[in-house]
Amino acid sequence: MIELKNIIKRYEINKNNTVTALNGINLTVKEGELVVLKGASGSGKSTILSLIAALSKPTSGEVIVDDKRVSKLPDNFASDFRRDNVGFIFQKYNLINSLSVKENIILPLVPMNLHVNIVEAKLKRVLKMFHIENKENILVKNLSGGEQQRVAIARANINEPKIILADEPTANLDEKLSMKFIDILKELRQQGKTVIVATHDPLFFNLDIVDKVVEIHQGLIS
Repeated sequence: MIELKNIIKRYEINKNNTVTALNGINLTVKEGELVVLKGASGSGKSTILSLIAALSKPTSGEVIVDDKRVSKLPDNFASDFRRDNVGFIFQKYNLINSLSVKENIILPLVPMNLHVNIVEAKLKRVLKMFHIENKENILVKNLSGGEQQRVAIARANINEPKIILADEPTANLDEKLSMKFIDILKELRQQGKTVIVATHDPLFFNLDIVDKVVEIHQGLIS
């Protein structure tokens, strides 16, 4: 379970100016739920994802994941938490164009110093899961947008995380590819993943696989 309790997040622009990104957020996401954070750019959706992943800390309040207060974790423990529990799907994929599909996908495994056989097994699992087995040795710059997104999703799942965070995942996709992404979300949900999607894409707001839509407006839950 993921809990955000009385979250306030402020960013200091300079000594005399701060911006409040979140202003008293309370949110609960149960294990295995698919939750959509709905809101315009700048509403605070991405900040919520960042806090859940322990990429940033709240100004006040608590973020709790599976009874662990991740908002209190020191940076090195926060990094371990992300590695073991969280997979990211970014709007711009964040792939390295000069590397192959395989090399991009296994990047999260590098700090773990795993045996090559374990790495290969993990790689083959996600290549098959997201139907890109025949793309393994192709440079990602030579892939289509939809194929690049599958690589990004495979990378997000290489460590078999419990939680998948997707930030505007269809912003660069046409409607056909967006529907294919939604099919992938269905698969992830069937696997028992907890999935949180931050988006303003109306395709997500009435899906039968979505457990709840949470509307964020100017740092508040509407």
